[in-house]
Amino acid sequence: MESLHGIGMDFTVFFYNPNIHPLKEYLLRKDENIRFAEKMKVPFVDADYDRDRWFERVRGLEQEPERGQRCSVCFDMRFERSALYAHEHGFEVMTSTLGISRWKNLEQINDSGARATSRYPELAYWTYNWRKKGGSQRMIDISKREQFYQQEYCGCAFSLRDTNAWRRKNGKLPVHPGERFYGADQSTEP
Repeated sequence: MESLHGIGMDFTVFFYNPNIHPLKEYLLRKDENIRFAEKMKVPFVDADYDRDRWFERVRGLEQEPERGQRCSVCFDMRFERSALYAHEHGFEVMTSTLGISRWKNLEQINDSGARATSRYPELAYWTYNWRKKGGSQRMIDISKREQFYQQEYCGCAFSLRDTNAWRRKNGKLPVHPGERFYGADQSTEP
């Protein structure tokens, strides 16, 4: 948001994340986005949580690893809804910040975005690499400055399960959604 706002680009944040689990985590992540969008004076669209439909879409993929087929199905669902909104509201371009995370496969994300926008000839998907030119570090710096919530797993129930299994195996404390904020409680980790 800060980069686009800084160059004077007119944009809207569309928040559609039915994958985020539990509800407490979803609400916290959404509230952090709203807080920053309001600070930047950027329009924010709060889409439906639609959790049950997300679980239906990923049924049978519960054991897929991070970056596997479950993630593609999840991205497709979210991009399809985003592209529909963009189409219905006259947007010409859409993109996603999902790719700024080093834990995500940028090609997988961009493929989902391109598939979703291909349904609407007037809509293009912008495949900008937000990691370039220090983008990932800039995200961390902004998060610390704003004392944003520190997300310690992708967001879905299966990512939380797998993250905590890895953490137990490696002698680390489990993830407790809603407890860590950049710059506020960094000392909780062993």
